[in-house]
Amino acid sequence: MPDTYSLARGIGIATVRTSGKNWFFITADYAFGAALEKDARSVIEPLGAKVLGSVEHPLNTADFSSFLLQAQASGADVVALADAGADLVTALKQAEEFHITDDGKTRLVAFLLDVPDIKSIGLQTAGGVQFVLPFYWDQDDSTRAWSKRFEEASGGQLPTRIHALSYAGVLHYLKAVQAAGTDDARVVAKLMHTTPMNDMLNKNVEIRADGRVMTDMLLLQAKSPAESTGPDDLMKVVSRVPANEVFKSLEDGGCPLDRR
Repeated sequence: MPDTYSLARGIGIATVRTSGKNWFFITADYAFGAALEKDARSVIEPLGAKVLGSVEHPLNTADFSSFLLQAQASGADVVALADAGADLVTALKQAEEFHITDDGKTRLVAFLLDVPDIKSIGLQTAGGVQFVLPFYWDQDDSTRAWSKRFEEASGGQLPTRIHALSYAGVLHYLKAVQAAGTDDARVVAKLMHTTPMNDMLNKNVEIRADGRVMTDMLLLQAKSPAESTGPDDLMKVVSRVPANEVFKSLEDGGCPLDRR
């Protein structure tokens, strides 16, 4: 699963490469938000971007007006929402009310958004927001075919990254058990690490010594109501960020499982 580091680096790298040079952070005032901003700064500044300002907001605040107005006044072309859940939804709704992106130059980026969030707030509010995920059901023919099977089995629910990554991990484990002819943990784990993952999402993707699956990240953008062709047509793929640019290296990770 992606962590704050990979989410922040994914959105940072992809956004700066598409001309997002001046940033303003609206950050949740707890460890999660602080980690997102710190990790995003660590990648965007070396790439030449500038942070024009940052403001922290309390958890579960109902009023983002002062934070959004500060971001708007800064002149930043990227307003980064380093929060999640109800806070992110509230911020996006109020950003629409304040017409933050109406100038055609400013873009909103979020670090943790997925299909249920987009559906809950609607494309009128979410349209244009950019974010990163390792999976989107409509990204290619393989994910579309698998997602159709998932939707039929789940009673009409579209899969999220959690469903897809969990499925891929369990499938890889079961393949290893079958190939090994045993469920002995050491034997199966060794086989899982030496066999590339192949499924609807991963094509010959390695599992590193620390257990990290090296799946690329997608820069996605929520569609506008005019762009959408139906209730499930929610996002478009803007670009792809390679896994080796997104995740911490083995050397920097400090994982005790790395016993090379």
